[in-house]
Amino acid sequence: MDKSVYLLVVAGITANIPQLTKIWGEKNTAGVSLITWLGFLTGSLFWLSYGLIHKEKPIIISNFFFVLIQLFIVLGLILNNNAL
Repeated sequence: MDKSVYLLVVAGITANIPQLTKIWGEKNTAGVSLITWLGFLTGSLFWLSYGLIHKEKPIIISNFFFVLIQLFIVLGLILNNNAL
């Protein structure tokens, strides 16, 4: 079961890469919601905090990467102004 969870985490993180490519590579923010990605980022920050408080390494590691990717997405949306 643990290996399946790690595989799902990698898949989830990988699923964010097309948004990064669209925003940073193509400089295209059309159809990408800033509010939605702020919600994802907020949720990941809460999970990261939970993992840190309870010293749960898998939660810390996975949500660290989610926060990192989602932060770049949110910053890209803000800097490209099309999402505001």
